[in-house]
Amino acid sequence: MKTVIGIDVGISTTKIVGICDGEVISPLRIKATDPITSLYGAFGKYLYDNKIELDDVEQVMLTGVGSAYINKPVYGLPTGHAEEFIADGMGARFESKLKRMMVVSMGTGTSIVRCDGDDIRHIGGIGIGGGTLTGLSRLLLKTDDVKQIATLAKAGDISHINLLIGDISAKPLPGLPMDATASLFAAAQANASREDIALGLICMVLQTVGSATILSAKECGIKDFVMIGNLTLLPQCKYVFPLMEKLYNVHFIIPKHSEFCTAIGAALSYEP
Repeated sequence: MKTVIGIDVGISTTKIVGICDGEVISPLRIKATDPITSLYGAFGKYLYDNKIELDDVEQVMLTGVGSAYINKPVYGLPTGHAEEFIADGMGARFESKLKRMMVVSMGTGTSIVRCDGDDIRHIGGIGIGGGTLTGLSRLLLKTDDVKQIATLAKAGDISHINLLIGDISAKPLPGLPMDATASLFAAAQANASREDIALGLICMVLQTVGSATILSAKECGIKDFVMIGNLTLLPQCKYVFPLMEKLYNVHFIIPKHSEFCTAIGAALSYEP
């Protein structure tokens, strides 16, 4: 059986996967200075690493903002384009095995897609995401290296940055425990440590995305939220989202290939 290649082309980062006989083959991520270099570099490396010949590829499916720059067949192979939000939904559905959910793509900003069986539709988003984290980190921490920011945050104390319910009330408020956030960054002091600032920035982004997602699902009653995109790799996701689960009685899911769900969805969108 031939392989369908799904490629999520960003401005400087490309993610590529193969789907063969219903299985995801060796997801790969490549960075480059522009989308075309990134795409062709990723594609060539992917074929080489997985010992796939051009004749073994049935179809190439492109998606992502950088795919608009690609208007001809990749290496002469049959090439199509997948709508990004549909790819988000199809990839998250494949990875999570859920049929009804909100798909939250945490990239430079954040988009939210509602999946109800085969009904996949983009319902909105917010301009807060990885771009917010790196931009504010450049200003406040003098770095935009996400790995460095996450490492700094591991030694941070969020009570030095955020105002908690326990700081303003002698007892829990209805539905709000003492350690719930009352106001982001409201407790920050001018001499806050880099570690505390890093943790505050990460928590601000993750909590804002989580809250927006929960609010987006109020009318439809969906309580399963599948998180995809680069920010799912932040180690702080492992405790920020569980805290929100307890507070709001919802379920945040980060699937195995969360970073590559859009590329997976692009491959799955191919119809022979």
